[in-house]
Amino acid sequence: MPINDALLNVGLSHYLILSALLFTLGLLGVLLRRNVIVILMSIELMLNAVNITFVAFSRYSPTANMDGQAMVFFVMTIAAAEAAVGLALATTIFKKFREVNIRYFEHLKG
Repeated sequence: MPINDALLNVGLSHYLILSALLFTLGLLGVLLRRNVIVILMSIELMLNAVNITFVAFSRYSPTANMDGQAMVFFVMTIAAAEAAVGLALATTIFKKFREVNIRYFEHLKG
């Protein structure tokens, strides 16, 4: 069975469309959900969409530089720090209220 050449020709626009869809899905998750764990996963999805964009632009740049791929490591570091702080806050909320809901974060002030 012959493979269609159009299926093998993946260009920059394909990666950018995928990245935009993932970022939009993550943004909707942040804006519409109330569970802190789902919000953290949505933020991770948005950061991974940005990583796809960085790698795609790095791969398809005319000078073939590695700046985008190097930037991915910084984004991954920020994502790891965000996950650690977010999970620590979620654990604190769960210990106090026995539920992980975003509306309980305002009660952490005192």
